[in-house]
Amino acid sequence: MALSSDEIIKREIIDTLSYEYGNIKLRIFPQSSREDQNLFSDGGLTFGFNGVSYGSCDACWYVDEEWVDGFNNKKIDKKPIIALEGTDALNRNSAGNALYQRFHHALGAVKNGLIGIYYLKKGSSKIQPDLYGMAYYASQVERGNYLVTDDLKVVKGLLERYGDKNSFADFIKSYLEEMHEIFNTKFQLFYKGDWKEFAKKRSTIIKDDYVIKYAGRSRRNFTDGSQRAGHIAVGEMFLTKYYFFDKKFYYLFPKMTREDLELLDKSKNTDKEWFLLRNEPNVFIKTIDDIEGVEKKIKGKLLQIKDKPLKDDAFRTFSIYTQEIVSKLESGEYRIKK
Repeated sequence: MALSSDEIIKREIIDTLSYEYGNIKLRIFPQSSREDQNLFSDGGLTFGFNGVSYGSCDACWYVDEEWVDGFNNKKIDKKPIIALEGTDALNRNSAGNALYQRFHHALGAVKNGLIGIYYLKKGSSKIQPDLYGMAYYASQVERGNYLVTDDLKVVKGLLERYGDKNSFADFIKSYLEEMHEIFNTKFQLFYKGDWKEFAKKRSTIIKDDYVIKYAGRSRRNFTDGSQRAGHIAVGEMFLTKYYFFDKKFYYLFPKMTREDLELLDKSKNTDKEWFLLRNEPNVFIKTIDDIEGVEKKIKGKLLQIKDKPLKDDAFRTFSIYTQEIVSKLESGEYRIKK
């Protein structure tokens, strides 16, 4: 039987870095296990902050020192240093925003002031440069640092330098600069170094003090597990949030209504992805009901296709009327209700 992505990553971590590195110990559950879904402070590999859980990791290195969990202020005698979420996605034909879907798993550690690592095992595909940008900008605003890599030597480098604060900090700073350079190279080539060009290609509206990201999500996208829309929406949310970390972020779903949000809040109250979308600081989900000034005709046309997949006539309708909304939001004729 073929190994799962998690099992491949965990075996590689153990084989490459072993269970101990000086006084630093490794917590990992090599076999398929649900233990990693427990909080780190309860013996697991999940990190959260201010009551919000960001998902489980595959491994964590820690020392025997006192630490307070930022999720629930629980004090324990094990201090995590590095939390790693890994994937074999580059060997499994994953590309584009599919690679963003696990970004949030190590983010809980970063919000706690730790080192979060998103490790993508080398494969036939390449790491999206956008991921480096997301992690770089997250490191500028969160308490900890977020590193993206396809080489476990980065983890080894951190472990080797942990006892020397200056060397440890210099290593992180240097690697973050490398990440930013990778991101910036793509930004210059693909977006001509212009955020306005980025906005055109990434369904985004940039204003002085806020940014709007719009997408054709429907309520069914979040209730039908086969569509994985929650994972994709969360990944795109964090990309936009961290690229525009100094602005308020409105995530606009023009095919949905305020009633849809209320129903999802009730039916998906235990869903991790929906909880993140609704509770991430400075991120606000908006619907067609939250667009001030929108004409009844436009609203009616979009609501006619609210439960239809975005293809054929439904896609054409969505494109025509969403672009009209976007144009008027950009001009100021329409506004997002606060």
